[in-house]
Amino acid sequence: MTSTVHPPVSESPSGVPEFPMERAAGCPFDPPPTATAKQKEAPLARVRLWDGSTPWLVTRYAEQRALLADPRVSADITRPGYPNGAPLPPGGGSISFILMDDPEHARLRRMVTAPFAIKRVQALRPAIQKIVDELIDTMLAGPKPVDLVDAFALPMPSLVICELLGVPYSDHDFFQDNSKTIINRDTEPERRVAAMQALNTYLDELLAKKLAAPTEDLLSGLAERVRGGELTRQEAAQMGVLLLIAGHETTANMIALGTLALLEHPDQLALLRDNDDPKLVASAVEELLRYLNIVHNGRRRVALEDIEIAGRTVRAGEGLIMANDIANRDPDAFPEPDRLDLTRDARHHIAFGFGIHQCLGQPLARLELQTVYSTLYRRIPTLQLATGIDRIPFKHDGSVYGVYELPITW
Repeated sequence: MTSTVHPPVSESPSGVPEFPMERAAGCPFDPPPTATAKQKEAPLARVRLWDGSTPWLVTRYAEQRALLADPRVSADITRPGYPNGAPLPPGGGSISFILMDDPEHARLRRMVTAPFAIKRVQALRPAIQKIVDELIDTMLAGPKPVDLVDAFALPMPSLVICELLGVPYSDHDFFQDNSKTIINRDTEPERRVAAMQALNTYLDELLAKKLAAPTEDLLSGLAERVRGGELTRQEAAQMGVLLLIAGHETTANMIALGTLALLEHPDQLALLRDNDDPKLVASAVEELLRYLNIVHNGRRRVALEDIEIAGRTVRAGEGLIMANDIANRDPDAFPEPDRLDLTRDARHHIAFGFGIHQCLGQPLARLELQTVYSTLYRRIPTLQLATGIDRIPFKHDGSVYGVYELPITW
């Protein structure tokens, strides 16, 4: 697809807010006030990044869905004009297929689609329930207060993704520490590269073991594709890194942040705790995904051609940032969007993205969250914060939002 690249439009620094934007003090669940104000003004607005570039911030739900599904926009992080959140490391910094376009994106993605199919994931329900119950048993038998992140929210999805991939959970400190380094926005480029290389090496060594002695897991399936010439070892290792990071970071943060949000909305917590209707539990998961938004820095794209949308022209080569936190608070898509309502039909949210790049692991994430939200508060009905919310350390510095710690007691 050919196009003429236009330089970004120059605007006065005073009229263009910096992105990412700061959340308001005391409002940790809400989008930044500046972003909300921009949404009220127009569907598209200029923002300024760390490098001085001024991509478009797409503020509203309808326009975000339209652009995320538009083949004229690219997810390729190496294209000129792509609105990178930090300097690119040597080699481009791509984490497998999520930052690629079709056909290469589709070729790689379909190799790991089957394990995340809904029926395959639903078969994991008893195993996930067992993990949740055992972690709760351990918490109840131990001292209190306890950090819910360390004792439950982080190990729960880590155990699941390790079992699915064929990664030893005994290595969790190693891969969790490197994951935190990679997704922290303030990490120096050299440290980010080193963390990525460490995880790539680790997954490559695991693939070598699977090639020699395959087992029933996803990495063994990738190793078989390497053996058959469908994948290179490097491609397979990069896919393993992507699945390992995405498979525990996002769900862990949703568990902890969702628990905090429910504790701050006791009427909604009581509704969920005192009702065993699976439909309500599923509805609660969708509403919390809409309300909280773990993807912190928006989904980034670059226009391949001139695109007319919302009365504006996005020129070829201009960056686009789809900030799903404000899209999921768009009153045209969700009435009373700032109210947490677990009975709301929020299934059309875009917390998992939209279009060909929407989250591959969303069936697994939904099942994990349904299991947690239907179990944790019922088994610990007196669950409460062990400190004030003003003392909770929020992850304002990362591409994945959540809390670093959540002290709880009962």
